[in-house]
Amino acid sequence: MTSSDTPAPRPSPAVPDRAPEVAVIDYGMGNLRSVQKGFERVGIDAAVTRDPETIAAARGVVLPGVGAFGACMENLAAYELIGPVRDAIASGRPFLGICVGLQLLFEESEEYGPVRGLGVLRGRCRRFPHDAELRVPHMGWNQIDKRVASPLFAGIDDRAFVYFVHSYYAQAEDPSVVAASTTYGVEFTAAVTRDNLYGCQFHPEKSQAVGLKILANFGDIVRGSGTADERR
Repeated sequence: MTSSDTPAPRPSPAVPDRAPEVAVIDYGMGNLRSVQKGFERVGIDAAVTRDPETIAAARGVVLPGVGAFGACMENLAAYELIGPVRDAIASGRPFLGICVGLQLLFEESEEYGPVRGLGVLRGRCRRFPHDAELRVPHMGWNQIDKRVASPLFAGIDDRAFVYFVHSYYAQAEDPSVVAASTTYGVEFTAAVTRDNLYGCQFHPEKSQAVGLKILANFGDIVRGSGTADERR
């Protein structure tokens, strides 16, 4: 997508009467309703919104993402949401990036680029290497290796299976933020954790019982009951 293809900002959907527990950011990219329904299945009140006041009032914030890295950054800019995203992270409230939403947290991506990201985490996103034995995109079930303790993975077994759909992967410079890794030709960052910041390259909303447990864990973090000292 080029700048000329970027959609003109649409009117914001109706603002909820009260602040939701979780605001799922609507910037025209991502399987928003699936994420919302995933949270609802585990008893978490989630609202899909692009209203800055609703995002600022929510107890937790989720940035989903599907599609090209550059198109996602362009849409965030078009809807004037880069500031609210940065403010949400800086506020200390729990923040979760999903799929491309995780990738956007890094400095840049080589997808149709380089393209600059939010730069919250050090590192860049790379394409899976060409390999006759490995199909790209990486699509389907794969296992995660837990690395750094994170409340996001409380009660999740090491080597649990989750669902991926992506052609690019994040390569974190700081190993201390890598909550889990996965191998698909190369080892890559499958999840991140740092203070109030969390991210999953995989889709928890598509990962059945394991994914719902991860969404429930994020809900516990939002509600203040997540255990920061969870260990492998």
